[in-house]
Amino acid sequence: MISGLLGKKIGMTQIFDKEGNVVPVTALEVGPCYVLGLKDKPAKIVLGFDEIRESRCLKPRLGLCKKVKVPPLRTILEFKSSDNSVYQLGQQLKADIFRAGDYVTVVGTSIGKGFQGGIKRWNWHGGDAGHGSMHHRRIGSNGANTYPGRVLRGKNMPGHMGDARVTVQNLRVMQVDPENNMVLVKGAVPGAKNGLLSVHISEKRSYRSLDEKKEIIVHKRNPMKQAKAAIKGKATGGKK
Repeated sequence: MISGLLGKKIGMTQIFDKEGNVVPVTALEVGPCYVLGLKDKPAKIVLGFDEIRESRCLKPRLGLCKKVKVPPLRTILEFKSSDNSVYQLGQQLKADIFRAGDYVTVVGTSIGKGFQGGIKRWNWHGGDAGHGSMHHRRIGSNGANTYPGRVLRGKNMPGHMGDARVTVQNLRVMQVDPENNMVLVKGAVPGAKNGLLSVHISEKRSYRSLDEKKEIIVHKRNPMKQAKAAIKGKATGGKK
């Protein structure tokens, strides 16, 4: 079975679970994806996603799509697979590989925020707000002494913020609509609306039914400790 699919972020909304609790979810359009290649050792599947006009498709990619007899596609990505024998070139994959209760890992590109100062980028406190401070939002001195006489690598400084690859793990699938290729996952995912995402079935957490209630563990109390605490409270006049 394939480990995931390509998709895009639609936006955030909220739903109600069976107990009436509000659950914030993100709507993802996952698929349809087309199988463009099958690889062995290790087993991988090459998927294409997001149909576009032929004039906007790169020539090498357009040639591959025509060879497999699928429409021109914008994005191509490889996914792990446990068994390639159940797939064939040109096959269309939809969101029905996911089910409510699955845990998924979503990879996307965060929203770019341009050049930002240290206060916004790294949550610096900033200087005094008085008129004579002359140091409100500046970075101040950033060098070292005579040794090593340079700025050390990795120092937090103003610079480009966002527009980076972000991975969010263990998001729970709340609803799946295979007809519309819609998947609702609990929580937020990286990127802006219509941003490209890769949705992978989690390798760290397994399927758990939405009807399953979390078991409440009641820890036993040690009566000796309770008795000692009560005696100590009486000795100190009720103050612990």
